[in-house]
Amino acid sequence: MYRILFVCHGNICRSPMAESVMHDLLVRCGAEKKVAVSSAAAHTDAIGCTPHRGTVECLVARGIPLVPHTARLMTRGDGDLYDLLIGMDRWNVEDMKSVVGAKNAHKVRLLLDFSPRPRPIADPWYTGNFDETYRDIAEGCEGLLRYLGSCGVL
Repeated sequence: MYRILFVCHGNICRSPMAESVMHDLLVRCGAEKKVAVSSAAAHTDAIGCTPHRGTVECLVARGIPLVPHTARLMTRGDGDLYDLLIGMDRWNVEDMKSVVGAKNAHKVRLLLDFSPRPRPIADPWYTGNFDETYRDIAEGCEGLLRYLGSCGVL
């Protein structure tokens, strides 16, 4: 099984949204037994918390099931366990590379690196714009799905 870990600052907004969107896409295309997705935090700010209500409301409004989730901290072991480690912005990427070390730094990517317009995804904790975050995450997850198909994972 191919494993993907989504990471954002606190693991309550962007990364659980990406985990839920990607899981939904995998279920819809019948690939949920080939690819496992999860999410984690780069920092300890919200460990043990459930997803932000803005994330929950955004997913519910679009009919996307929220994957059961409690925020957890990314660990060095995640570098060995996961095939792809996907951050939402450059700070996440820097933090993730620091956690997993040189051995697994090559697995770290930005989610929107898989889209035609690579860029960071703004943190709705600060912007308050969960709809914009959702659009960016959906674009990234759809690109990631295409990537998985093109490299033979699906």
